[in-house]
Amino acid sequence: MTDTASGAAQFLSDNAAAVHPRVWDALRAADEARAPYDNDALSQSLDERFSALFGREAHVLWVATGTAANCLALATLCPPHGGVVCHREAHIEVDEAGAPGFYLHGAKLLLAEGEGAKLTPEGVRAVIDPIRDDVHQVQPHALSVTQTSEYGRAYRPAELAALGALARERSLGFHVDGARFANAAAFLGCPPAAAAGPCDALSFGCVKNGGMNAEAIVFFDGALAALARYRRKRAGHLQSKGRFLAAQLHAMLDDDLWLANGRAANAAAAEIAGACGDRLLHAVEANELFVRLSPTEREALRTQGFGFYDWGADAARFVTAWNTRADDAMALAKAIAAL
Repeated sequence: MTDTASGAAQFLSDNAAAVHPRVWDALRAADEARAPYDNDALSQSLDERFSALFGREAHVLWVATGTAANCLALATLCPPHGGVVCHREAHIEVDEAGAPGFYLHGAKLLLAEGEGAKLTPEGVRAVIDPIRDDVHQVQPHALSVTQTSEYGRAYRPAELAALGALARERSLGFHVDGARFANAAAFLGCPPAAAAGPCDALSFGCVKNGGMNAEAIVFFDGALAALARYRRKRAGHLQSKGRFLAAQLHAMLDDDLWLANGRAANAAAAEIAGACGDRLLHAVEANELFVRLSPTEREALRTQGFGFYDWGADAARFVTAWNTRADDAMALAKAIAAL
């Protein structure tokens, strides 16, 4: 993944998107003396808000980064001597600099295959079935999927249900990395619970979706959440002014802002996808586009002011965000169509 020079119309990453005005408003409203750590009213009421969202009992911890959300969730599901099954191209394998091994104190990632960076029960079985049940081999303890996947592909509810059934059959904890969960839910058009599947823990993304520095770890088991609270403190993520993180999450949930932002980002991506034709390497189901472009074509786009990442020798990745301007999306679409 190669960075580009800055341009007038940026499609580098939704991590760089502006903070939503309603999030700023919530941060300002939280800027008064309140109970420290997670004892303030905003933090204490997150369980109720997310329980209502998912229609089942939820226990919520805020953290500052998606990496921490993923790894603290997995640390509650997998012991240091165990393994976590994930896709070979999952974010926890490719883009978290060994953080899972650090937070999980040496637990191993067990890498599976799957089209579009999505796991299937067959792919998971291909990894775990050959493992002998003895102390000489790492035993699987958890399963982690990314919704949407690293190639912007959404797991359908039936796919998640099948993976959840396998996890229960093999006594595996089930984690969903939902850094772009809003984009998945917007694309699927189903209730949030269906987009998350029968998971034990969900990393509910906020930063990519208009937040500043807050992510939620949503546990659907109170005992796991209780354990994670100690791990969060030990990891340095129990912020004394946690009300500011909680305020961002509340702002996202108010009037389903999280979902509206996901829809806006998806719509911008769909506008660009319409001009790409057979250049697309993957179906566009959220806010990421992987487009076949030669080095000369990529340079031509950069000369016009478009910022994006190279993706290998002959492709590029474009990412839209909640605040991608319609004019910018249309301009990029026209530029790609004219190549």
